[in-house]
Amino acid sequence: RRFFGCVSWYKNTRREAKRVEVSVETLAHGTKVCISRAHRFGTDAMLLSGFARPRRAETAVDLCSGCGIVALRWHDLGHRGPCRAVEVDPEGTSLLEQALAKDAALAHITPVCADLNELRGDGLAHLVAANPPYFTGGFVSPKSARATARHEGGCTLEQVAAAAAALLRDGGRFALCHRADQFARVCAVLSAAGLEPKRAAFAKQKAGDVPWLVLVEAQKNRRPGLRFEPDVFMEDEGGRPSAQLQKIYREGM
Repeated sequence: RRFFGCVSWYKNTRREAKRVEVSVETLAHGTKVCISRAHRFGTDAMLLSGFARPRRAETAVDLCSGCGIVALRWHDLGHRGPCRAVEVDPEGTSLLEQALAKDAALAHITPVCADLNELRGDGLAHLVAANPPYFTGGFVSPKSARATARHEGGCTLEQVAAAAAALLRDGGRFALCHRADQFARVCAVLSAAGLEPKRAAFAKQKAGDVPWLVLVEAQKNRRPGLRFEPDVFMEDEGGRPSAQLQKIYREGM
């Protein structure tokens, strides 16, 4: 995942007495995002939040929220309806709370520090999104926050899909990003949870490369019918950020 440099400032977290480095990113339309070494955001979160966006007044949920980037990006793109940002790590929730404290216009976003398996499925959301852990094996970081963000453990793809299905109203949309080589598994898990894949797009570094990320949007209790959208390229032929990527960062997909 790609990360962005920032100017840092320091503040104590509620959870720890030690000082935690917190940085502030500013999105295209002025929304502030607080990040830390453990809870940063990358291109995948930016692509996801642009790929599936709630309409202005719709009810939305951001699962595996981290620092709240998807909920904050939706706001930056015009969303003003109720939005819950669910994160199991208190540090991530604290970062979102710090961002909310900077801007009264963000009051429609509610930080929720909880295990997604404990969420009450109210069936009210129009849109749920998740940037879940991608890995099921290999090296696991000794740092708990990084391990939780990267590896399935208490947050499997099946659990994320089940939580989304319980939160969504009939016909509601669930969007997620995942490793491109897991596309078949993603579709199978979503379908098994009653979430039928409807849209998909692959992200590639440049034309001719194999995809590194897939974006999928599914609908609750709908018939099969999957539409593939144009690939998203990170770079143009000269190795510069593509015009497509720059547009996504400004306006979404």
